[in-house]
Amino acid sequence: MDLLEDEDLVKNKQREEEEEEGDKGLGSVIPGSKEEEEEEECDDSVSISTATTIESLSSSNYFSTDQEISRSSSNSTTTSSSSSISSEILLPLADIMVAAVSLPSSSSSNLNLISSCPSTTPIENPNNIVENSNNNGGDDGGLTVRGCVGKKNKYVTWGFSSIIGRRKEMEDAVCIIPGFISNHTCRDIGGCTAPSSRVSSEIQPVHFFGVYDGHGGSQVAKFCAERIHDTTAEEWERGGTDVDTDVDGWHTRWETAFSRGFERADNEVAEESVAPEIVGSTAVVVALSGCQIITSNCGDSRAVLCRGTQTIPLSIDHKPDREDELARIEGAGGRVISWNGARVFGVLAMSRSIGDRYMRPWIIPVPEVTFTTRSEEDECLIIASDGLWDVISNDEAGEVARNLLRRRRRSTISEIASHSAAQAVADHLTDLASRKNSSDNISVIVVDLKSKRRRLQRHSAG
Repeated sequence: MDLLEDEDLVKNKQREEEEEEGDKGLGSVIPGSKEEEEEEECDDSVSISTATTIESLSSSNYFSTDQEISRSSSNSTTTSSSSSISSEILLPLADIMVAAVSLPSSSSSNLNLISSCPSTTPIENPNNIVENSNNNGGDDGGLTVRGCVGKKNKYVTWGFSSIIGRRKEMEDAVCIIPGFISNHTCRDIGGCTAPSSRVSSEIQPVHFFGVYDGHGGSQVAKFCAERIHDTTAEEWERGGTDVDTDVDGWHTRWETAFSRGFERADNEVAEESVAPEIVGSTAVVVALSGCQIITSNCGDSRAVLCRGTQTIPLSIDHKPDREDELARIEGAGGRVISWNGARVFGVLAMSRSIGDRYMRPWIIPVPEVTFTTRSEEDECLIIASDGLWDVISNDEAGEVARNLLRRRRRSTISEIASHSAAQAVADHLTDLASRKNSSDNISVIVVDLKSKRRRLQRHSAG
């Protein structure tokens, strides 16, 4: 009996050591440890595995870091890219990559990679789109979060596709910034589901994903892709280094940062004469931390979350005939006229945007912000311009994304396959929207939220 017990202890110890070694191989490194220092030494080759595919771009492309700027050019109307992000080992390269994609007039496209800053957005969620999370356990869909959610959400992969479609000019822009807030702990960021845990004291970069849909021209959309993450990041840092433990404290900080960040970008459009007053852009952005999905929306672009078998809207379109928006417009002396759909004074099909100064005070640059606690059931985020949503419903997009992601995850556990899954979904959705005769530019970002560790464990178990 004693011998059996000893053998069990040995086996358990060996199993624990193997699991610890496996964790290290997946980037689970304790900050400040010797293992972390060794991990950082190979950051240039391992820590961010990024495969950026740009299919025939014309115009100039910029890839910039603090050290160098390189340019390249080619021909096309489609831009796509995929990447993998490790939240823990991203820090040394956190300021390297920003993908701001815009495809200007005719058949040209731009991919701008610029350095990043913290960014955020405000306003209340009057429609109660998703359950607000809280700092001490959180509440999401009626389920109490137990333990640290962020511990299992250390990896994110993404892909995007942006096509001109049936329009004569490309007016969309896409911005992706891994680690745009990169020097704060999970608890500092807010919404930590286990603020007293070891993980809450570790650095947890927040990633930024944004889609901007211009109208009247591409200038404002491109400007938003270059500036909104900077202005909101700066406003978030001004909120102080301490986050209150109550929900209102960190919610307010993010909301204020996004609100002021959007307002600053809107003012700069006018002050710097970026575009004529009749040019504007929608803006939908997501700040993704280990524990939270924070969505800021201004206009009729949209973000949705695929969770299990559900597709959850993270934003509600700002349409002129939305009950509260109609009341606001009419209360300010404006009118909503049906002209190929509801439009403000028969002109604009959205009620909020950056730019469009000639339509003030009826068109405003004020975003709405929602907070969603991440779950192990989360499959992916879909962030897209209305070129997708005009012809594909939330549920249809979610079903397509879930099925394709799951098939590709089961097919192989290779690094290449895991990176390409989100890209495959983004490409498929833009192609599907085009085949459904979308008349607009189509831009889609897909963020695969399943951690690499869970995928490996499932594959091993199978």
